[in-house]
Amino acid sequence: MSIPLRFFGAAAVFHMLAWLGLGLGAAHVPRFAGGLGWPLAALHALTLGVLAMTAIGASLQLTPVATRQAIRSLPAVRLAWWLYMPGVAALVAAFAWRKPDAAALAALPVAAGLLIFGVLLARNLIGVHGTMRGVRTMGWLALLSLAVMLASALGMLGTWAGVVDWPHSGLLMLHIVFAAFGFMGMLALGLSNILVPMFALADVPSERTQLAVAAVCALALALAAAVALDALPHRALAIAVACAAVAAGLHLRSMRRVLREGMRRELGGSFILVRTGWALLLLTLALAAWWAFDGRPYTGLAVALVVCALLGWLTTFLLGILQRIVPFLAAMHLVATRRRAPTASALTHEGALRVHRWCHDAALVALALGIAFDSVIAVQLAALVGLAGALAFAWFVERVWAALRAARSMVTPAKRESAQ
Repeated sequence: MSIPLRFFGAAAVFHMLAWLGLGLGAAHVPRFAGGLGWPLAALHALTLGVLAMTAIGASLQLTPVATRQAIRSLPAVRLAWWLYMPGVAALVAAFAWRKPDAAALAALPVAAGLLIFGVLLARNLIGVHGTMRGVRTMGWLALLSLAVMLASALGMLGTWAGVVDWPHSGLLMLHIVFAAFGFMGMLALGLSNILVPMFALADVPSERTQLAVAAVCALALALAAAVALDALPHRALAIAVACAAVAAGLHLRSMRRVLREGMRRELGGSFILVRTGWALLLLTLALAAWWAFDGRPYTGLAVALVVCALLGWLTTFLLGILQRIVPFLAAMHLVATRRRAPTASALTHEGALRVHRWCHDAALVALALGIAFDSVIAVQLAALVGLAGALAFAWFVERVWAALRAARSMVTPAKRESAQ
């Protein structure tokens, strides 16, 4: 139980740090064009600390369900954790304090932790036949995207540190596309095919639909990579965005069918966030289409696109999923320790989650206004409200942990009495 929860707990902490960093760097956020400082620190607290941290924990828990194979080495998982989590903290600090040499060093354990995770995931996917081919295909696309993401990130850090001299703009585009839409996007789509049917008590989407989504996503990523490497003109991104829109349409139609045909109709407030995340995925693609055709006249468009993809679509969706999966896993764990274990709903602090949802939505609106009107005050307000929501979410996670600790404290004396 400690394996997924340690990643989810760390994600809750980095969620607070991301909003805090956004507030400290608010003056540079609306027209951020790169470079070290608080905006970059907040960005990576979100991407590496919240999104990737959550994806790792969820993948280690759920991919064995799809492959029907256990993760082969728990010591390797723990090693990945002790490399990755402190490495992300050090990397965020180095970005905030504008230390390129320290950032390059901190990136090494982060990359090592991600590589260990990638090897574990690959070993779990290899040799599996006949079960959830769509999920497994999306897993392989996520791993390929992870390799591209790491290579481009290390190239940019090497450029900042003066070790290498590679074209920065191409590397940056590769990094953003394959981090947001490749690695995180494919994991989000793949795990949705497991989690949403599980929570709705419905059949998973058809293999044909899943494989079609994966194929169109692969084409979109290939086209974007060709543009980043100057093999195709910038306008070719419009074709990539069109492919991504087709994939999103197929995926969302399958999710709508799952929710409509599921035996459980009332999915609680968490699925308000999930549905909001899906809506913001469509908005992300609309902004991407605008940027593909002509993004130069409006300098804040690139910022709006990245924020909508990372904070709007992915973070909103994953936080909604976490609101369900954290108490669900805790309840499953407590079944083995107590005769009358609490249900997932009994472990859920609805008040804290309600505050988090309100604050998260309000922060997104304020941040959008800040970017649209180049308003530092609006960004600061967004950071303040977002931080309040992140604190409420962290309180919810801590309450689940408290229930687990209480259960362990009750089980240990019982075991001693039975042994005597």
